[in-house]
Amino acid sequence: MCKSEAREAIVKKLEPLAGGVLPWFSLATMVAALAMIFLYAPTERTQGIVQRIFYFHLSCALMAFLGFLVVAVAGGFYLRRSERLTDHVARAAAEVGMLFCTLVLITGPIWARPIWGVWWTWDPRLTMTLILWTIYAAYVLLRLLGRDSDAVARYAAVLGIVGALDIPVIYVSVRLWRGIHPNVKSMDPAMAATLMVCSVAFLATGLWMFWMRLQSLVLEDEVASVRQRLFTV
Repeated sequence: MCKSEAREAIVKKLEPLAGGVLPWFSLATMVAALAMIFLYAPTERTQGIVQRIFYFHLSCALMAFLGFLVVAVAGGFYLRRSERLTDHVARAAAEVGMLFCTLVLITGPIWARPIWGVWWTWDPRLTMTLILWTIYAAYVLLRLLGRDSDAVARYAAVLGIVGALDIPVIYVSVRLWRGIHPNVKSMDPAMAATLMVCSVAFLATGLWMFWMRLQSLVLEDEVASVRQRLFTV
């Protein structure tokens, strides 16, 4: 058995765990997160109740960054070995990362409007996040509109790697360009606990979505392989 087949076999062995446990774990942690956000975490003194969107906003940002980092790593493996599974991993992670990055750009203005008085400002962190979204939107469009070929997969892999370089820039942008975006340093223990549970809930949900998309891509390959064998007989 080659390495590619061995990895696909591992993916199939993980199916009962990812497909059976993750949905229920995601549901349980999400319910716990919502309860902690609205019933347990204290109201922030300055910003008031609107600050509670912070838990959704930051959790989505962490999931977006994680998804795009997976794209870059899987893309690097694909450029080196041209294994189909690593390309599927990159594509699935990009689509899930795009979903969460879009939610970041939606929840951010909702949070900012009562605090800053505007829906959008060209704050360095907001601007760099929009650039990140644009790069991976181009990645997703390339995969949707481009042919299912090795050349397109390689172009997408390079784009995914380049896009991930924006993530550390986003992290340090507030300090580099003195933006007005808040930089979390310390918080109330109850707030910290709520953020942790919320992050776990979004992580579980993101992993489940990633797994479902990865499975669909693998299934598409299997269907295409069966069709090819039928038409070549």
